[in-house]
Amino acid sequence: MLEFIAVFAVSYVLHACGITIGYHRLLSHRAFTCPKPVEYFWVFLGLLAFEGSPIWWATIHRAHHRYTDTDKDPHSPRNGMMYALTGWLAEKEYLPHLDPHKQCKDLLKDPIYRFMECGGNIPAGHALSFVIGFGFRAVLWALFGWQVALASLLAGFAVMGIPLMLNVVCHLPSWGYKTYAGDDDSVNVWWVGLLAMGEGWHNNHHAAPGSARTGMLPWEFDLSWLIIQAMHKVRLVTRMNVATHYQLFRASMKRQVAQARAGKAPTHRLYEVGSRKRKRARVKAS
Repeated sequence: MLEFIAVFAVSYVLHACGITIGYHRLLSHRAFTCPKPVEYFWVFLGLLAFEGSPIWWATIHRAHHRYTDTDKDPHSPRNGMMYALTGWLAEKEYLPHLDPHKQCKDLLKDPIYRFMECGGNIPAGHALSFVIGFGFRAVLWALFGWQVALASLLAGFAVMGIPLMLNVVCHLPSWGYKTYAGDDDSVNVWWVGLLAMGEGWHNNHHAAPGSARTGMLPWEFDLSWLIIQAMHKVRLVTRMNVATHYQLFRASMKRQVAQARAGKAPTHRLYEVGSRKRKRARVKAS
């Protein structure tokens, strides 16, 4: 039983980081640069969580940032909760504004990603992802037994649900907090941050999509960023885009001033980073 739990836990972290580091921060946002073997390592770990074609994934995600919380957003809760959760997965063809030849020209240059894209056939790309995922567990079964294979498989399915949940939960303003001003509904949700290896700091991410770091404040734990940092120290990562809280806070303040001058009321209440410290100071003074 302990072996099963250990394999599940390790597999969960690896596959979740494969999505966050490989599919998301590397392929979708080019937040850092690394050698191709390192890139394929993280992308393969994400693929084992049944994430589908990397080109399809990045196309959807880049469009999400381009059209955040509008009618063209592939999975905004504003367009229906169930559609935002799983309904959008039923689309069998790319919509005109989700053309990978426009959204992902860089990824289409890679022959492996082109092969996994199956010529733009979305259902075939999903099917190939499942074939690879189950095939990998078959190899684990042959080498280490069914318990290891089952633990890995369950971890893959568990991780597969995390981005789907994040798409909804982290765009419901009442479920989290905003540190930086913006026109979208993105919020930071602490427990999603833990489950998704740092991806739950979603308001931070929308404030700086190209940043390799999303946990901006001391308590916003971002395991994926720590791993990217570690790879950079041993020269497995050669370039990183890194935003800081100070940069994002200044940009947020400028955005709020511009909105005020335009007569627009703020859409969300922002989290005040120093509010706890000020409250403690007032208590001591009294």
